[in-house]
Amino acid sequence: MAISILTKEILRKSIHLTSLLIVAVYAYFGKQIVLYMLIVYLVLILFIEHFRLTHGIKIPLLDFLYREKERSCVGGHVFFVLGSVAAIGVYSKEVAIASILMTTFGDMTASLVGITVGKTPLKGTNKSLEGSAAEFFTDLVIASLLLHSFLVAFVMAAVATLAETRLTGIDDNLSIPVFSGFSAELMILIISV
Repeated sequence: MAISILTKEILRKSIHLTSLLIVAVYAYFGKQIVLYMLIVYLVLILFIEHFRLTHGIKIPLLDFLYREKERSCVGGHVFFVLGSVAAIGVYSKEVAIASILMTTFGDMTASLVGITVGKTPLKGTNKSLEGSAAEFFTDLVIASLLLHSFLVAFVMAAVATLAETRLTGIDDNLSIPVFSGFSAELMILIISV
């Protein structure tokens, strides 16, 4: 059964909605519990990735969601967990949650808008101006709702969008939370001086 690019991307991105569970556990049970949960999950998926990559074992119902470039290397879900661990472990609660939600919803919006209405390619990338603009707006809304400074939210959204569009050699599931969170914390530090 052939599956459309848009349908496959919707299914891929829907897996990222597990970030809502991460955010909920963090909000209700705290930093230490969510970090333990993420590390246990990371150990599990690293074992699965090991067997998938070294022994060619296919994961039923999920194998078709891997992008071609992920078939011979670690999948984006591993980088998503690593990015979440880094954000929660280092950044303030609001910044960490914003960076995780931006990784989920900003990236999802960019991808779906880019596939459906993206007409203006960004030079040197496989991204579209429309997808990137949609990501920036989504990220700005998320950061504005969680942070007390519009300037910090704006910088964080801009950095997340740049990480998605320009840091193509690094998986965006890692680069978005790390760089956007870092930029937010740096801006907060600068403003508070």
